[in-house]
Amino acid sequence: MLKEERHKYILDQVHLHHRILLNDLSDALNVSIDTVRRDVKELHQEKKLKKVHGGATSFGFMTFSKDDGNIYLQSKKIQIAEKTVSLLSEGQVILMSGGTTNMEVAKLIPKKLPLTVFTPSLHVAMALLDHKDVEVIFLGGKLLHDAKFAVGGTVVNALSQLRVDLCILGTGYLDAVYGLTEFDWEVIQVKQAMIRAAKKTIILSVSDKLHSVQKYKTCDLTAVHTLVTELDPQDPLLDAFREFDLKLV
Repeated sequence: MLKEERHKYILDQVHLHHRILLNDLSDALNVSIDTVRRDVKELHQEKKLKKVHGGATSFGFMTFSKDDGNIYLQSKKIQIAEKTVSLLSEGQVILMSGGTTNMEVAKLIPKKLPLTVFTPSLHVAMALLDHKDVEVIFLGGKLLHDAKFAVGGTVVNALSQLRVDLCILGTGYLDAVYGLTEFDWEVIQVKQAMIRAAKKTIILSVSDKLHSVQKYKTCDLTAVHTLVTELDPQDPLLDAFREFDLKLV
């Protein structure tokens, strides 16, 4: 595979999943880890991604703004956010994870919809401060530098004391067989605690992330009540998910 083709694949993956690991890229591209490391270093120098220990992150993963026009697949994420907001109702207590799709949800919540939102995402918490009728409760802990997402025992313990109406989770990787998976063990502990703390869990996923798997499991699809994508619920791409007791939106 030519270097240009490798670079395109790497950028597609980092924009889609926000963070990628060198080992995964090496396996997918069938090249040495040193080759991938050089590729990532070059893309970092070209300011197309940020090189981090063991992998790379997208710039959109680290910094969000209201008018950011560089969010990957943003039109799809806005469609998902519009569908998700339609599922909210006055007075609900909800949990929201981080990520670019949840940021679109935060921006689209009606200004006069009274809600209580718990979140371990500093980005989401800051975005929700624009909503005067939303009570925002940040679940603080050790902040991951890139994601601005709180992890650790403090967060998990706080979540153990909650029983909220909805948990709205962004996805890294989603598959009908393997469920929701991630690459970061600490993030998984928080997301599992979020699921346990909620009466219902909503998963948000662009269709590009369907049928993708990472090393660590967050949950099986049996723990999920609703899957929201930008697709029509009858789209054949969702057929593998129909065997579950899962509402497709």
